[in-house]
Amino acid sequence: MEIIFGRNKKEQLEPVRARVTGKIPAWLQGILLRNGPGMHTVGETRYNHWFDGLALLHSFTIRDGEVYYRSKYLRSDTYTANIEANRIVVSEFGTMAYPDPCKNIFSKAFSYLSHTIPDFTDNCLINIMRCGEDFYATTETSYIRRINPQTLETLEKVDFRKYVAVNLATSHPHYDAAGNVLNVGTSIVDKGKTKYVIFKIPAPVPGGRKEGRSPLKDTEVFCSIAAHSLLSPSYYHSFGVTENYIIFLEQPFKLDILKMATAYIRGVSWASCLAFHGEDKTHIHIIDRRTRKPVPTKYHTDPMVVFHHVNAYEEDGCLLFDVITYEDGSLYQLFYLANLNEDFKENSRLTSMPTLKRFVLPLHVDKNAEVGSNLIKLSSTTARALKEKDDQVYCQPELLYEGLELPHINYAHNGQPYRYVFAAAVQWSPIPTKIIKYDILTKSFLMWREEHCWPAEPLFVPTPGAKDEDDGIILSAIVSTDPQKSPFLLVLDARTFTELASASVDVEMHLISMGCSSQMQAGTGKQALPRRRRPGLPPDGGPKNLTAWRLWSWGPAPPSSRLSPPRGRCRRGGPSFHFALILSAAALSQHSENRTHLYLFFHFILAVRTLLESQSNIY
Repeated sequence: MEIIFGRNKKEQLEPVRARVTGKIPAWLQGILLRNGPGMHTVGETRYNHWFDGLALLHSFTIRDGEVYYRSKYLRSDTYTANIEANRIVVSEFGTMAYPDPCKNIFSKAFSYLSHTIPDFTDNCLINIMRCGEDFYATTETSYIRRINPQTLETLEKVDFRKYVAVNLATSHPHYDAAGNVLNVGTSIVDKGKTKYVIFKIPAPVPGGRKEGRSPLKDTEVFCSIAAHSLLSPSYYHSFGVTENYIIFLEQPFKLDILKMATAYIRGVSWASCLAFHGEDKTHIHIIDRRTRKPVPTKYHTDPMVVFHHVNAYEEDGCLLFDVITYEDGSLYQLFYLANLNEDFKENSRLTSMPTLKRFVLPLHVDKNAEVGSNLIKLSSTTARALKEKDDQVYCQPELLYEGLELPHINYAHNGQPYRYVFAAAVQWSPIPTKIIKYDILTKSFLMWREEHCWPAEPLFVPTPGAKDEDDGIILSAIVSTDPQKSPFLLVLDARTFTELASASVDVEMHLISMGCSSQMQAGTGKQALPRRRRPGLPPDGGPKNLTAWRLWSWGPAPPSSRLSPPRGRCRRGGPSFHFALILSAAALSQHSENRTHLYLFFHFILAVRTLLESQSNIY
């Protein structure tokens, strides 16, 4: 498995022409972008977790039946700092970076203090987001990086915190017909409150980029949801929307903020601060998009973990939403590189099967209904919603299909009634081996598979002018465990699931698995095509008029540089006494899981950090 997971992948900076077998539809013109971890060792240091790896961008440019491939590492601040130091110096969620042992004791002290409230990484390896004319590589921190979709060049870094108070944000936003972008982030202990913030990036003004204006500057808070726990907010990877509502799941998969604040000095990663609490319920928050307020009814269901929402819509006074659920949070643990070895099949066995489930919520609860009665009257589903006391409703889902992940739909049906789910099929392993088209109406499915092949997220691209939901093609980048077989781009007829074409390239390509995503940025006709310089050469550009058809790492960035006295020296006295206090406090908390110890240490370390920063600058 080392060839698939652990080996650093090489960049393919110049476009290489793929070998096309079969025939690609003439109307398919554009660029397929992919994102995910590509580098797991820097010098003699190695990341612990697969999703900690440095982001590697890929593109497949499709024009006139030909396909060209290129790849390039995202030149994030994290990438630059690591490469220049020839070691991992920026922490990721599963890998904590520590000071160079050659640094003096005061430098180490400041490193410990800097990690009490961590500044997360800009290693944006999860998704590609479109915002107006701009494209951004995203992760689940507050940072995104603008990229050039034609050349994969890394452009400026953007911090959502400049526009909205969030420490974390999902990398799976939603887009509406007007061009607005909706997303959700977590605001941790802001003004004494922890909350989930739904924010909107308004549709851009035409020509705004030429005038140097980014629509991100107009980002606004749409609404906020108070977290049930001040210091243990829920982890989430996506959310759902309909025409009139937003669905947010506050699941019992939680980040322990106190443990995160003390993780660095205790010698553990931030991943150890993420835990599933099976004794807690899952709270289902419904936001009315018209009033920007939560609906008064309190919905909940059994404890579960959801990474991907599939779709949601409204029907006869009910809100229906489909999600891929797990019974616990073990999935993340399976991607530690120590598990991705020769015993991979044994080590990677999931403790719960990813299951497609449908929840149905009554939007208006009859106050006269009896406690315990089922409030759902739809004949099309077996999902139930049982009335409880105090305006609460307990939701029991309908099980639709077991063994699906990385779901995708025809995005024209997002928030609307729909029928088909395109997804990667998995069993008790998190690694997909098949692509499935699941029919929710008939409960039937079609499947594509090939020996030794691992498919990425399947993307649906509609045929121009299509009227049927499944009139289009499926694109998926495929890697093989057979070293003799080159990776390739697969093109399927979405209606019949027959293979139309494949485009293979003799390059190294990483697997895009759970959490990582792709996006198709496509032109819709000849005018959107890149210009060819001369026959036989790959295109050096891409579609100029791009249409988004729809497309996860953590960790801190290095402290910002500032003018300071020489190394190890301070203004107005030295930090030796304060550092002794820090070490004393650390001795009390280093091996303690006691919440009181951690809470006291958290506030103590913040006070000392503030004092140190006000008195001295240390390297």
